[in-house]
Amino acid sequence: MTTTPLWGALPYVVLVLLVAGTVWRYRYDRFGWTTRSSQLYESRLLRVASPAFHYGILFVFAGHLVGLLIPESWSAAAGVSEHVYHLFSLYGGTAAGVLTVLGIAVLVYRRRTNGPVFRATTVNDKLMYLVLLGAIVMGMWAKLTHASGDGYDYRTTIAPWLRSLFTLQPDTSLMAGVPVLYQIHVVVGLVLIALIPFTRLVHMFSAPVQYLFRPYVVYRSRDEGQLASRPERRGWERVP
Repeated sequence: MTTTPLWGALPYVVLVLLVAGTVWRYRYDRFGWTTRSSQLYESRLLRVASPAFHYGILFVFAGHLVGLLIPESWSAAAGVSEHVYHLFSLYGGTAAGVLTVLGIAVLVYRRRTNGPVFRATTVNDKLMYLVLLGAIVMGMWAKLTHASGDGYDYRTTIAPWLRSLFTLQPDTSLMAGVPVLYQIHVVVGLVLIALIPFTRLVHMFSAPVQYLFRPYVVYRSRDEGQLASRPERRGWERVP
């Protein structure tokens, strides 16, 4: 897994699929741009599994952003030693991964045991769950396998390789000495990114962020006594 096309070409193929697939999905399948919620069929398990999965995956994503995009020299300048970062990454990342896996497990159990939900499950859904679960499990497996001491410092190999992709000069030599488990984790993660536009994961690009900034909804109280004294009328009333 140390060939140049794998680390020098695959990421750009994935990027093209992500961008082109998202544009295609928006133009030709806009009404399918949805999570296809099955809450009407079953809500008890969903109330537990959905928050567990979404909070877990958000923490996993945030951890990857910090570990891969922030250079090690920056954290050292901020007074965070490699040992402290390793412990935070090990315990925090593992906890987020376990929470995500538990959420996925309950979601899969719900889909398999509830008839209407199972019938609404597509092949894309099954593939998405398989690749997503594989990416999370491989990441935890790689991390726990190299947990002794300060662990494997991927911020000196994988992180610089990833950042070199943005300059269009990928340094594939950085991936030559990366442990195989980490390499598999990266490949599965790239496959997951390529699948986003073609699965329900595409809804992450339409999260209702504007709700955080919309103005307050103003409610006007009614005078119940005045309403009770008014005669009942049929049809619509004129709005003052």
